[in-house]
Amino acid sequence: MTKQEKANFIRKKLAKLYPNPTPPLNFSNPFTLLIAVLLSAQCTDERVNIVTKDLFKQAKTPKKMLSLGEKKVLEIIKSCGLAPKKSKAIIQTSKILIEQHKSKVPDNFTDLEKLPGVGHKTASVVLNQAFGYPAFAVDTHIHRLAQRWGLSNGKSVEQTERDLKFLFPKKDWGNLHLQIIFYGREYCAAKDCYGLKCKICKALYPKRRSKVITNKA
Repeated sequence: MTKQEKANFIRKKLAKLYPNPTPPLNFSNPFTLLIAVLLSAQCTDERVNIVTKDLFKQAKTPKKMLSLGEKKVLEIIKSCGLAPKKSKAIIQTSKILIEQHKSKVPDNFTDLEKLPGVGHKTASVVLNQAFGYPAFAVDTHIHRLAQRWGLSNGKSVEQTERDLKFLFPKKDWGNLHLQIIFYGREYCAAKDCYGLKCKICKALYPKRRSKVITNKA
């Protein structure tokens, strides 16, 4: 198969497995999505949803979040990884949104990536899921599977994103972001398949016998 043929096969397979993928993080507006994604770094989606259930009861806007204060936010999110750093970023981000963006979450990469704790991946998720912008956020699962499936060389997350955007239709980027993550967690985990066991890996590389060692994100 050519690289494009592989991408076409993968897209169709994932569409059958996950026809209507929904975001795993709970949110009710662009701000709560931004905070949830910020919290998800080095933390499971399940844990984030537990934490934000309490956090968002008390604060769903930048003004209310700022009024909670860093100590209170830390107390609520302390079971998340990097909680002290994240609580500080949440308060700083809330303040910036109030002072510079009229309490609105920006709908562009430039302003989003200037916010504390917000990198390109977080900005991509927010732009796609909150505003419908065609972004392709690449996390560790996507970076790993793109290499196992021969869609990218894994040189960098940025390169993986460019390669996937070139191979897949723009209209499918948002769904594929979720579908590949779900597939990676369910069938092609980091310490399980190694490019040898799951149905997609076996279909793409039926003669593969050696484990695929992937570059980390």
